[in-house]
Amino acid sequence: MNCGAMNVASTPSYASRNPCLSSSSASRNSKFPLLLPQAICTPQRMFCFSNLSKYNTSWGLSKQQLNKWMLPLGSVVTSKFQHVSTAPLIGDERIGVLLLNLGGPETLEDVQPFLFNLFADPDIIRLPRLFRFLQKPLAQFISVVRAPKSKEGYASIGGGSPLRQITDAQAEELRKSLWEKQVPAKVYVGMRYWHPFTEEAIEQIKRDGITKLVVLPLYPQFSISTSGSSLRLLESIFREDEYLVNMQHTVIPSWYQREGYIKAMANLIEKELEIFDCPEKVVIFFSAHGVPLAYVKEAGDPYKAEMEECVDLIMEELEKRKITNSYTLAYQSRVGPVEWLKPYTDETIMELGRKGVKNILAVPISFVSEHIETLEEIDVEYKELALKSGIEKWGRVPALGCEQTFISDLADAVIESLPYVGAVAVSNLEARQSLVPLGSVEELLATYDSKRRELPPPVTVWEWGWTRSAETWNGRAAMLAVLVLLVLEVTTGEGFLRQWGMLPLFH
Repeated sequence: MNCGAMNVASTPSYASRNPCLSSSSASRNSKFPLLLPQAICTPQRMFCFSNLSKYNTSWGLSKQQLNKWMLPLGSVVTSKFQHVSTAPLIGDERIGVLLLNLGGPETLEDVQPFLFNLFADPDIIRLPRLFRFLQKPLAQFISVVRAPKSKEGYASIGGGSPLRQITDAQAEELRKSLWEKQVPAKVYVGMRYWHPFTEEAIEQIKRDGITKLVVLPLYPQFSISTSGSSLRLLESIFREDEYLVNMQHTVIPSWYQREGYIKAMANLIEKELEIFDCPEKVVIFFSAHGVPLAYVKEAGDPYKAEMEECVDLIMEELEKRKITNSYTLAYQSRVGPVEWLKPYTDETIMELGRKGVKNILAVPISFVSEHIETLEEIDVEYKELALKSGIEKWGRVPALGCEQTFISDLADAVIESLPYVGAVAVSNLEARQSLVPLGSVEELLATYDSKRRELPPPVTVWEWGWTRSAETWNGRAAMLAVLVLLVLEVTTGEGFLRQWGMLPLFH
């Protein structure tokens, strides 16, 4: 076999990558995510703290705060909740599972309003407290400016995001898997920035009379800007609704350590490596969605640590299969002039080219569904960059979609969480073999909110001084323009913001 000459592989079509047509099969075990330590919990509210010496620095929790949350180990023995049934169904309770995801525009006409919803989220763009009233005007401005370029990207992948279609298919396969495992649960989909919105899913949950709810974000690793944003919205909905306040619920905030997920990822990587002429010479390139560095440093976002551990676990699984390829982790999709998690995907690709690497297998490690960042950013932009950088063959692992092992393992995660909805959860003392971590919406968010410092905005707005970044100056000009427009709106009573209904207080 000639390992020197390589042919450039064409990008597989979306249809060939979509595993959502397959049925689920059983595969079960759980691993303990870095986000939530081993735990002993209080009734009703399930977020738990234990083994915290490793985590208290990054979360900003003092010993006194930890002691306040912790229960003595002996309380497990005497607790009236100690005899919790392991049966997944309790009496005539109606069980629901809420899948949370980002959402995406389904048509080109949806792109601009989708972008507005995205940038109007304060967990995506954080303005200084004094200027938070500009959140929606700024979101409107950015969405209008970015819509044409974004539409080009979505047009190149078929005119819209397949995210909803895939997530609906995942929900249906999860429902089937749960029923096969004797858990007749209903599964709902709630998107953060597009239909079906989380609010729509919650209304359906109420109409169906669900009494016990498992909340499952479809993000393997926890981040403030993904799972955190969705859960914060859910928290606000819960607080305002008496039905939801009384409904017992639990959250599985991250699940990247689960054995089924790790094996499913390893299966896909192993399969794609076989396409290369010399599989052992391929660099496995894990590309994760980036977050601003300040989220990790200032707010204790566990995303980076969880991502690195996730990659290590996958490579450990591959090593068991005698696959010992070189690998690297980088972060994609950064926006604005502030520093994001490094190394950056584009810079890493060019560096590998300079080092003489000829074969790369890209692995979209933070995505479980195909969407714009896999189908366009990785398959088109990064592939073109790789070929220009001297890479001869570029491959890509498909997103998990409805891969059987993955779906079955998600079903197991839900089943393992059911006995602990509204009861005391006691974890196994071995971190990687402990029970699924559980947390209520409120207390999960309180973890990174406690002593949380004010984060700088991912897109820097007010930072005067000379800079080489043209994008920074564009942002300043944009903010100045928005301020001028606001002044005109208030003084003249006319303008586009009033027409869009964004200044109701000035009527």
